[in-house]
Amino acid sequence: MSKIEDVVDSLENKISKVLHRLEVLKQTNAKISEELTIQQQKNLQHQDEISSWVEKYESLKVANSLLGSDENNRETKLKINTLIRDIDHCIAQLSE
Repeated sequence: MSKIEDVVDSLENKISKVLHRLEVLKQTNAKISEELTIQQQKNLQHQDEISSWVEKYESLKVANSLLGSDENNRETKLKINTLIRDIDHCIAQLSE
């Protein structure tokens, strides 16, 4: 009878340890999930910031070409032609 009780006690201890380990892993998982969410939000913010800087860079390139810089002259002319076509298209739609 003593052996059965020892086996049962041993099993109870092992089950207790497994349940404790499970709880610790659940807490760790929750913490990591929270950190992942925070990092994903930071990543989105950085992507927005990069997009903003790219737009500013493109605007500066156009401004430099308009001020006489020869580096981006072709790009500026293409951009102006595109804007003129868009304006012409809008005028055509308004006159219909």
